[in-house]
Amino acid sequence: MELKCSQCARPRERTAYICFEPMGDEFIESWFFCADCGVYTVELYQDRFLGPSDASVRGPIPRAEGDAAVERIRRCPSPSSKRCDCATHREHYR
Repeated sequence: MELKCSQCARPRERTAYICFEPMGDEFIESWFFCADCGVYTVELYQDRFLGPSDASVRGPIPRAEGDAAVERIRRCPSPSSKRCDCATHREHYR
């Protein structure tokens, strides 16, 4: 998956992602790092149970904040599972 950097607009590959499902809607949070700018861009995709899907983009996000989020996501044993019950999901995505 590819997204443009929110600072320089160059295409970037996804660094990490995690799926979660609060209150029936599925979310996919994807983090993209731009080595040229040293910042992250985040895409949040929402697949609504009732209604149309939506996506939003945030950034630029400072590297320290993004690195911490990516590290937290990488501790999850199953980031593609919206029903994972690991500490990362329980503490940050419920």
